[in-house]
Formats: sequence, C-alpha cells, structure tokens
Amino acid sequence: MKVIRQTDARFTELLREVAAGSSLFDAGIEERTRAILEAVRKRGDEAVLEFTERFDGAKLSAEQMGTTRAELVTASLKADEALRRAVGEAQENIAAFARKSRRKNWCATNSHGAGVGEKFDPFQRVGIYIPGGTAPLVSTALMTVVLARVAGCPEIVVCTPCGKDGSVNPALLFAARAAGASEVYRIGGAQAIAAMAYGTATIRRVQKIFGPGNAYVVAAKRLVVGRVAIDLLPGPSELLVLADDSANPRFAAADMLAQAEHGSGHERVWLVTTSQKLLKAVEKEIARQLPALARREFIQQALESNGRLILVKSIQDATAIANQLAPEHCEVMARSPRKVSQAILTAGAIFLGPYSPTVLGDYVAGPSHTLPTGGAGASFSGLTVDQFQRRTSIVEYDRASLKRALRTVKKFAEIEGLSAHGRSAEVRVTGGTNFQNDRGPSRVEQNHGRHDDVRRSDKNMRHKARSAKDASELAGEGVGFKPTADN
Repeated sequence: MKVIRQTDARFTELLREVAAGSSLFDAGIEERTRAILEAVRKRGDEAVLEFTERFDGAKLSAEQMGTTRAELVTASLKADEALRRAVGEAQENIAAFARKSRRKNWCATNSHGAGVGEKFDPFQRVGIYIPGGTAPLVSTALMTVVLARVAGCPEIVVCTPCGKDGSVNPALLFAARAAGASEVYRIGGAQAIAAMAYGTATIRRVQKIFGPGNAYVVAAKRLVVGRVAIDLLPGPSELLVLADDSANPRFAAADMLAQAEHGSGHERVWLVTTSQKLLKAVEKEIARQLPALARREFIQQALESNGRLILVKSIQDATAIANQLAPEHCEVMARSPRKVSQAILTAGAIFLGPYSPTVLGDYVAGPSHTLPTGGAGASFSGLTVDQFQRRTSIVEYDRASLKRALRTVKKFAEIEGLSAHGRSAEVRVTGGTNFQNDRGPSRVEQNHGRHDDVRRSDKNMRHKARSAKDASELAGEGVGFKPTADN
C-alpha cells in the first residue's frame, strides 16, 4: 500500500488523486454502459439475454429469466437451521430500525385557516438489484427488500446475476423470499437495470430502482434517472479508518482487508492516522494477515490500486480528509470517538470505537448497508425506509379560507402577469361578477382591500381559535381535512 504524509510537498495533489479515483464517473465505463442501456431499450428481452450470455456465460430463454415458485420453495427447504437463524436475527434488527424511520402522514392549519399536510404512500412497484458473481450478497437481500416490505410496497422485484448454468445461489433466493420479494429474475449487470427502468416483455417497468452493484450497475442507475427514480449511488465498497495512537493495529488491518475482498478491483480502503507508529503497525498487520485469506488475490489487487496509508498532524486534519473523501464506511478508532464523529459530515455510516467493525453494519446492526460511494456521500445519504415512500402534499381550502388568501393570490398573479391565475381563485368567491380587465383593480376591489386590512387582525384571532377544529386528524392510509363552514 502507498503511504502519503501530510509533510509531503505534493500532499494536496496526492490527496486530490485519491479522492478522484472513483469508478463512478469513469468515461469508458459510462460509454459501454450507455450502449447496453440503449440496446435493451430498443430490443428488450433479446438484448437482455444476449448480454447475459456474453457477461455471465448463461444461455437463457425469456421464459427462464424469472425464477419459479418451485425454485424458491426448494431454496427454502435447503436452508439449514443456522442460515434461518442468521436471516431471522438480521431481519429483526433491520425491520425494527426501518419502522423507526418510516415517515408518517401529518396535517396542520395554515394562516388562512386552510388544511395543509403530507401523505406518504409506498411505491407500488420497486426494483432491487442484488449483486452476485464471485460473492453473492445474501445480506443485501435483507438490507433492501426488508425496507421495501416495511414501507408497504406491494410489488418488490429482485434482479441478481446467475451462474453459467443459470442457477442462483440458494441462500440468496431463500433470503430474498424470506424478506418479501414478489418476483426474482436471474439477470444481472447494467442489462438488469435497463430492464427494470425501461421494461421488457418479461420484466415490467418499475418506479424506482434500489441496491448496490459494480461500476457498470451504478453507472446504469445514474444514466436512467428520469426514466425511473433511484435510491443513491452505492458502488464498490469503501472504508476509511480514522485512528490515533490508541487504536489496535490488528483490528484496523482486519477491517481494511475485509472491505477490500469483494472482488471488483475498484474497492477503496484508507487509513488516516496521527500516529507514525500505528501506520507502520497496520502496514505490518496487513502483510501478516493477508496470506491466510481465501480471497487474497482480490484483496491484493484492491490494495495495490486503491489502498492508502495517510499520516496527518492532527485529528482535525483527519476529519477534514474524511469529509473530503466522503467514504462509504468510516470507522473512528480514537479517543472520544463520539466527539470525533461530530465533525464527520459526509460518511455513509460511522462506526464508533474498537468493537464496532464495519462487518456489523454489513450484516446485522440494523441500518441498511446500502450506502453512497465514490464521494457521493457528500450529497447522498444511505438507504432508508422512507426512500420507498412517495411524498404527496395535500391542500384543502374552503370558501372562507380562500377569501382570506385571495388578495395575496391576486397580487402574485398581477406581478407575474398571469391574470388567469388570479381569476381561477376569484371566480370561486365572486362567482365571476367582479372580473375586471388586466389593467388593475377596480374601485370596488380597492375598497375591499382596505376593509380587509381593518378586519384582518380580528379575523386572525378567530382563525387561530378554531384552527384545531378546521383540520381533522390524519389516520390510516389517507389524509382528511374537515372544512370550516362557508361564511
């Protein structure tokens, strides 16, 4: 791994290169991904099957893209007690966390005495991508599908790559079914994102796409925004360990190796520390632990390409670098980790202290492990249940509250030169009898405005007194407001 020191003359330039190393905006990947999307948009299933054979080595028919109920049941029967227990325990924590962050309908009364509020409805059909390949991410099925289920999404579509024989990892199928998936397709890569975004004869279009993936999957998600909504840009895994001299080098090394083992070659791991001694110790620990790991070739590739050991002067410098890199995962192994974490503003998730390794967030802690990567954490948050909900604002005026708003509405319409806007409100109050030309208010309207000024204070007091009566409670699936009586 390369070492960067804050005392280096080129430190700022080297750090900029580290931050720019993400595969999220690679021009070559984007160009190739765009071609895949366009082919699926034009040729549907035919293109999806062609790319599946080319990239995954599986020759399928359109009828074979979807998994059957028999396959899902068989996968469930194959699940041993240990797997069932692990899935159940993880589901419990994930669902409990999701229920806490689910948004609820609300209503209030505005200054005119009208009812306003928001209602939150689940997306009716969502698509979830679950990576497969060299490491089928069983946990991702739980970290995404469970949230969709808690949100109440009735149709939950899962796409995941298959092997050369067309099979899907049975543990992944079991987890997807247990979590609540309604459809599972053995399709991966950018072609799966395209199928969910555009729709094909076999895979109906979804409203929003969720889930992590490799550089091509993330590029595809970014390119289909507008056709569908997406959650965030969760690409190849990242970890930044922020440490002082109190950190355990064995723990730090183990965590960095864990996040480098996924196998895409685009994983990024960083140690940012104030201690030269710790930096050397972590370097030695990585060299000591690596040979014993089953996926050491994948790890070595990631470490050589995107691994950095960064020595800084202070914890403040370390947190500044963390904010610049906006890592997917940030472990704080320093004195007063909670206090240090307050200055970290762009990480996808923060893990505090020596006994909170990132792997707990990957599998069982509760928050979804689907997190922004490639610096996207500066703008995106991690996946939460409310991203599976659609927000709709609700407005309900009656004649009395509309009268109170009319003068202001007409003034805005006058300023913007949109006379029909003002008239659409006024017709409900005057019945259309007081329409004037667009040159300005009539004498009657001017007098009406002066009278309104005199009456406004008294009316406002009365409106406040009955505001609790004006808006009805928000309950169940809908939003309702009780109109005030016309006067």
